[in-house]
Amino acid sequence: MSKLKVGIIGCGEIAVQKHLPALMKLSSKVEVSAFCSGNKQNAQQVAEKFNRNAKVYTDYQELLNDIDIDVVHICTPNIFHAPITVAALNAGKHVMCEKPMATTTAEAKRMLDAAKRTGKKLTIAYQNRFRKDSLLLKEVCEQGKLGDIYVAKAHAVRRRGVPTWGDFLNKELQGGGPLIDIGTHALDLTLWCMNNYEVDSVTGVTYNKLRNQNQANPFGPWDPEAFQVEDSAFAFIKMKNGASIFLEAAWALNTLDEREAMTTLSGTKGGAEMRRNKEVNSNELIFNGEIYGNLIETKLQDPARIAYNLPIEETDADREISQWIHAILEDKDPIVTPKQAYMVTKILEAIYESAETGKAIKFHESAFV
Repeated sequence: MSKLKVGIIGCGEIAVQKHLPALMKLSSKVEVSAFCSGNKQNAQQVAEKFNRNAKVYTDYQELLNDIDIDVVHICTPNIFHAPITVAALNAGKHVMCEKPMATTTAEAKRMLDAAKRTGKKLTIAYQNRFRKDSLLLKEVCEQGKLGDIYVAKAHAVRRRGVPTWGDFLNKELQGGGPLIDIGTHALDLTLWCMNNYEVDSVTGVTYNKLRNQNQANPFGPWDPEAFQVEDSAFAFIKMKNGASIFLEAAWALNTLDEREAMTTLSGTKGGAEMRRNKEVNSNELIFNGEIYGNLIETKLQDPARIAYNLPIEETDADREISQWIHAILEDKDPIVTPKQAYMVTKILEAIYESAETGKAIKFHESAFV
């Protein structure tokens, strides 16, 4: 069988650091044969690094018109996700789009409808599902070990971690700040583990309180006048079955409880909590419950590995991209389905709407209508 030909649209850090290294490890199955960026020099530099024989485009439509391209990875600012995805699906390409799916529910619905209409595969790049702790927690949930999960917390909190490169602070291009940037990962992970996408209502608030406290930011100080988005956001999500989710997302918040792309789950049989152990620089997965009349905790820790004399470890991105390519080759659903990603976008939009109006946003229809 001939290799799948992949085209990359958007040649920034997410493409260079995540998508391309993972695709290179699948060289027996795929070939990255085209790159597209509005900055031709940037696209040429990336092509030179990963495949100097690849085609280079500055217009994504020209790449989509290339009949040799089977799969497109979209790594652009958020506002371009929907139009490029729809165009790619209509051009007969399978699409992996970076998160979030879109900046609005209407755009996400267009993507969902295009995938249904064309029969081409669509997935959204929620790579945190593919961490080892996430995969284990999902397995535990599927086995019913936690019982009925009725309370959850979605964590995406940085004490200081405002991205000062690219377009992250540009509301028009990104659609929001930490809520749509890192909060989307925590929400996706929580909904996936709960296997519950039926929302009753959403209440949310957003803040931009620390725009002038920019000297301790590890990515360097930002321009307060350019900080167009929220610095933190919080939401209460009530599910139709009575379960509830508390979501916290922040690039800058005066707190010591920093957790990003993590979840806490409380069920009728037990609980589970993702944490970051800074002392040993590793993630922890802590289960809790009771046995023989006593409360118990079980901590699973992924210890930091010694950097020498060990084989290269498979990364989260490797697992994510590999399952995506195999979903195409084997004609099966990807692990992140467009319906699930659509619901994440719908909730995020409702949080912003609630924050703006001061009202709870009621969901009337089923999640996957």
